[in-house]
Amino acid sequence: MERVAIIGASMTQFGQREEWVVDLLTEAALDCLEDAAVDASAVEHLYVSNMASGEFEGQSGVMNAVAHDIGAVPAYTQRVDQTSSSGGAGMYAAWQSVASGASEMTLLVGGEKMTHKTTGEATDVIASLTHPAEYKTGVTLPSFAGLTARHYLERFDAPRESLAKVAVKNHENGVDNPHAQFQKEIDVETVLESPIVADPLRLYDFCPITDGSAALLFCPESVAKEYADEYVVVAGIDGATDTHVVHEREDPTVMGGVVESGEGAYEMSGYGPDDVDVAELHDMFTILEFLQMEGLGFAEQGEAWKLVEEGYTERDTGELPINTSGGLKSKGHPLGASGVAQGVEIYEQLVGEAGPRQVDADVGLACNVGGFGNCVITTIMEAAR
Repeated sequence: MERVAIIGASMTQFGQREEWVVDLLTEAALDCLEDAAVDASAVEHLYVSNMASGEFEGQSGVMNAVAHDIGAVPAYTQRVDQTSSSGGAGMYAAWQSVASGASEMTLLVGGEKMTHKTTGEATDVIASLTHPAEYKTGVTLPSFAGLTARHYLERFDAPRESLAKVAVKNHENGVDNPHAQFQKEIDVETVLESPIVADPLRLYDFCPITDGSAALLFCPESVAKEYADEYVVVAGIDGATDTHVVHEREDPTVMGGVVESGEGAYEMSGYGPDDVDVAELHDMFTILEFLQMEGLGFAEQGEAWKLVEEGYTERDTGELPINTSGGLKSKGHPLGASGVAQGVEIYEQLVGEAGPRQVDADVGLACNVGGFGNCVITTIMEAAR
């Protein structure tokens, strides 16, 4: 099987956008093709990662609309919905389409339009991914996050400030991301004094509601060499699920889908946690950064908070920079776009195009989480050698 390469990447401005989802998707798709200097007519497969265009806009068939608008007809199209890990699932689908030999040029674009809904309406759409037994009692993802955060802090004797420092770090990184929704620094005091959302988590422990899109272009490595001197290879990728009912898990601080998908990606790539130079983790809530660090082997269980306190995950001085893009916390979280945008950040880091966010990296990892770990995609990428 020939190795699968990524030769182009793009990301729209994240935040409150006037455009509807098809327009956002088309913007990122065209920018990605321009970045790779590939004509839309060369695209054989087009995957669109999107969780809820129907619920948010009453719009279906977004993949066909994008193919038409960018001039990719008659490419095969498919919409990929895996809740908030739709972007990562799209990366898996795009990788499979090229690795299988079914396509020599596959475009992945992920996006969501959300900000025209109220916070309550958007939260209700997102909460629909929970189990019906939980959903009917009013359980939402923020409530799961608050319960898990309280349990983690008490069980592992972690200071509340350690979670706040995740938000502070990611906002600092977001300042240098021109496409991030929030490009401003915050401090620990600001986090701790913000309104309570789900005790002990406060407003600044949560990512925002966001519009935006991101895209990546996949092809066999032999084809990549025809288009680019520098490109990225997907070294390992895997997906996994965990219990749909969160309270059925043996340990709520262990994200089984993260562990399983991480192990699969490590095995496929031949790399381990110590080989990763930069990582993008799904920080929809600050507590998730701790849980993914531990599930992926970057820290022992109950020890991630200590690494954050020590500055281990800082961009400019840490041994493992995490969320150099600003993460979902600062960059924003347009559901279907987030996993793709993680891939864009790792791609840019590995080819040296991250600007002021640039770190020294040859191997990068992205972990995209659906729901509260209900489904997870972990991707390991390496700079072409």
